[in-house]
Amino acid sequence: MVNVKATEMKNRFGHYLQVALVEPVVVEKTNQQVAVLMSMKEYERLTRLDDAYWGERAKAAETEGYLSGAETKEFIEASVRVKA
Repeated sequence: MVNVKATEMKNRFGHYLQVALVEPVVVEKTNQQVAVLMSMKEYERLTRLDDAYWGERAKAAETEGYLSGAETKEFIEASVRVKA
């Protein structure tokens, strides 16, 4: 992973586009990491991974069953009371 200041990124964007094809480029502004430039291939891989994870979570929730309308209302009301 490469770290670069925002000004450097702006001045040499084409260079860092090439770097991002091989490894992520972390952009820093005022000493904070604010963005990551990565290849489209890596982005698509991460998106597929995320989709697969949430798909499995949805299947598990479906297997466990759903809350009834009354149970959902009770859960939401209890959550609001805890936060208040």
